[in-house]
Amino acid sequence: MNVSRWGNSLATRLPRSAVEALGLKEGNSIAIHAAGRRTIEIDKVPGARELLARLRKFRDRLPKGFKFDRLEASERC
Repeated sequence: MNVSRWGNSLATRLPRSAVEALGLKEGNSIAIHAAGRRTIEIDKVPGARELLARLRKFRDRLPKGFKFDRLEASERC
């Protein structure tokens, strides 16, 4: 793969094997982290619908007294 200039940034294309392994589609968000000097990790960032679907799985399973604080959750992002 080559690194190319894209505006003021640098860019590269993801190989098909990485796209398929992560189930990526155009418009998805990803996070890239340096895992070492010569190693990177790519993670698919879940969208709002996927996050909501995950939360629905926990309906009535949260500990008694659990309170979701939207503002606190937003600070972590």
